[in-house]
Amino acid sequence: MRRELRLAGFGGQGIILAGYILGKAAALYDGKEAVFSQSYGPEARGGACAAAVIISDEAIDYPVVTRPDYLVLMSQEAFTIYGPLVNEGGIVIMDRDLVETTTEGERIYRVPFTRLAEELGNRIVANMVMLGALAAATDVVGREAMEESIRTSVRERTVPLNLKAFAAGYDYLAQGEAA
Repeated sequence: MRRELRLAGFGGQGIILAGYILGKAAALYDGKEAVFSQSYGPEARGGACAAAVIISDEAIDYPVVTRPDYLVLMSQEAFTIYGPLVNEGGIVIMDRDLVETTTEGERIYRVPFTRLAEELGNRIVANMVMLGALAAATDVVGREAMEESIRTSVRERTVPLNLKAFAAGYDYLAQGEAA
């Protein structure tokens, strides 16, 4: 099993941290091989930003995401750039409030990442909501592995909020509300 994932949005949304947590969850807590890379524009905040993660049961010999099996989008620009590159039959998960598209399909999920984070009191955890939705939509990394990776990757005082945000995204998608 080799799965290619791309998380994309704009600087300041925590895309890079989310990619790091995802790769760490796979490699340290789920017993898989993982490669993580990042790209971002020259702007400190607001510019294009993406994280690429490859997860496999075997050694990864080519560490570049070419046609992601899973694409998670947190901005319109990310949709424009990366939307056409998703693997045929791939899963696309997008922030329903930030990405406008008429694209439909059973493998397309619209989750209000940012709105759910705001309901928890801090929009900065929208990236954790996004990871929860990704974990619910795929079997690429287990829920427990993701939660442990969050616990060991964020500041200790923010762990409860980040885990609540992860659970909000997971539950939203698991309850089938993301049509």
